[in-house]
Amino acid sequence: MQHPAWTLVSIGVVLGLVGLAWLIAPSIPWLGRLPGDLRIEGESFRLYLPLTSSILVSVVLTGVLWLVRFFTR
Repeated sequence: MQHPAWTLVSIGVVLGLVGLAWLIAPSIPWLGRLPGDLRIEGESFRLYLPLTSSILVSVVLTGVLWLVRFFTR
């Protein structure tokens, strides 16, 4: 069984990466404005569905996690 400290270190690294992504995200102007991202605006509401951006982020994260798993074996 792993030591609980490794779990805390892993959570800290993940939180650090999320924070870094949060800082970098505004400097990527095309993310959220890709073809396939739906924006519906009415008089009293706005609906925004970033479908293509979500798929792109999912593919990139899947690739990164696959590489991490591949090299840690």
